[in-house]
Amino acid sequence: MKKVLFVAIAVVAVGLIFAFMPKNDTVSNVTKRTAEGEIAWMTWDEAVKANEKAPKKIFIDFYTDWCGWCKKMDQSTFMEPGVVDYVNKNFYAVKFNAEQKEDVKFKGTTFSWTAGGRNGFHKLAFELLDGRLGYPSYVYLTPTFERILISPGYKDAPMLHKELKFVSEDHYNSMSWDQYRSAN
Repeated sequence: MKKVLFVAIAVVAVGLIFAFMPKNDTVSNVTKRTAEGEIAWMTWDEAVKANEKAPKKIFIDFYTDWCGWCKKMDQSTFMEPGVVDYVNKNFYAVKFNAEQKEDVKFKGTTFSWTAGGRNGFHKLAFELLDGRLGYPSYVYLTPTFERILISPGYKDAPMLHKELKFVSEDHYNSMSWDQYRSAN
């Protein structure tokens, strides 16, 4: 009886280990750890790897831990179902702490944290935001990592949705953001 119980426990333990083991497929990992009704946020590295397998535009939310408007975006705009669905369908969404201390290696360059300002800043944030380190700020990139748009400041759901549409539907190829925003 003890042997049967021991074998049963061992089988269950091995099954649980395999059930919770991470897979190598970055996209499915991100999807699995994202709750229903939330944006499938990725790290920079995860988005780069996912983009290698299936190219897609990239939406980056640059935030800091002390930013009140960043927290408001997380609690309101980024929880709005229309925004969530649109971002998840059309973009790889990156949540990037602009003051993080971890290095990011990209295309042969290592981007690091640098002392300065309130709490220092990450060089990748500095580069993608053209040195305009206000938060929250968003950057849209093509699948080949060319910058489409820098968008600073808090956005309510309708304004962010309009901006997302401008980028995802390639309107930026025929008009400026200001022209699109006025016309729509």
